[in-house]
Amino acid sequence: MAWTSLPASPSGSAGSGATLEAARFRDVLSAVPTSVVVVTALDRGEPVGLAVGTFLSVSMNPPLVGFLPAATSSSFPRIRQAGAFCANVLTVNQQHVSQAFATSGADKFAGLSWRPAPVTGSPVLEGVAAWIDCRITTLHEAGDHFIVIGEVADLDAAPEETPLVFHRRRYTGAAGPTAA
Repeated sequence: MAWTSLPASPSGSAGSGATLEAARFRDVLSAVPTSVVVVTALDRGEPVGLAVGTFLSVSMNPPLVGFLPAATSSSFPRIRQAGAFCANVLTVNQQHVSQAFATSGADKFAGLSWRPAPVTGSPVLEGVAAWIDCRITTLHEAGDHFIVIGEVADLDAAPEETPLVFHRRRYTGAAGPTAA
């Protein structure tokens, strides 16, 4: 793959991003719809989790997925220590779950039902649209976030469920199939 250099930004620097205003950056990128996923793990037998705004398929062979937790997350070090995670894709009826897992310091599992994932034992939340059970294989630092890659050990989906999406700073349901 050939890489090309970025054009100079209006300030004359070569795309360092330092001149971009954070509010403008957030406003523009809010136009990109994102899945709402709760990443869970068992840390010394205790469930831990966090909501992530970026979850993606990375590779089919081997099957890899990724997520990007904030470097300031107090939950991610515990997931990292566990060495495994389960990505829980929330449904349109689980906004409250997303909000609970986005809150720092609270008992995020209070009132929630879950079962252990078949391979890693990471919590699979009840009623999710899909779950992906993984072992952490790679971790990269990326600005104020980490890029975490996990090899998929097992997965399942409930095709009748509508996934929760975050778009333009609001929750919405994923659009269904469109007619061609």
